Amino acid sequence: MSTPNKLTVLRVLFIPVFMAFSLYDFAPYSNYIALGIFVLAFITDALDGYLARKTGQITDFGKIMDPLADKLLVTAALVCLLQQGIVSSWVVVIILAREFIISGIRIVAAADGNVIAASWWGKWKTVSQFIAVSVALFFDEANAAVDIIVWFTAILTLISGVDYIAKNAKYMSMK
Repeated sequence: MSTPNKLTVLRVLFIPVFMAFSLYDFAPYSNYIALGIFVLAFITDALDGYLARKTGQITDFGKIMDPLADKLLVTAALVCLLQQGIVSSWVVVIILAREFIISGIRIVAAADGNVIAASWWGKWKTVSQFIAVSVALFFDEANAAVDIIVWFTAILTLISGVDYIAKNAKYMSMK
């Protein structure tokens, strides 16, 4: 298994550890440990993509698992934050709906032998989600700053989804 793919698998393995520290106070500063794990997982995302491109180790496994690992990490974080009352269920549904819809379009495209690259909107959405989750984990409570950043992220996520759908509408036709 290539190093980029190992990093992707590592990111998935971080998820239950992240969730444990996020949801349970069994260690001093558990929320900050959860934040550190989340940041480390996000770094593995950037690193695996960079290494895969630089070393020519782009694989079918990586094309499928890398975005899936990202979605699992963000979903886990949002569910933890929702359970703690830090984020709104509306935000979680908006973000998850976009991710499911885009994943569906990617599956249809892949069945046609096409891989759809992330757009700049999608890249900004990912960075925005990372920042929003990190800020929410840092403050560890609902407040105006967290609400503004999280809602901004939800809106950016929605815009990136609309952009993605518009650019890839051909995969949504009924055949």
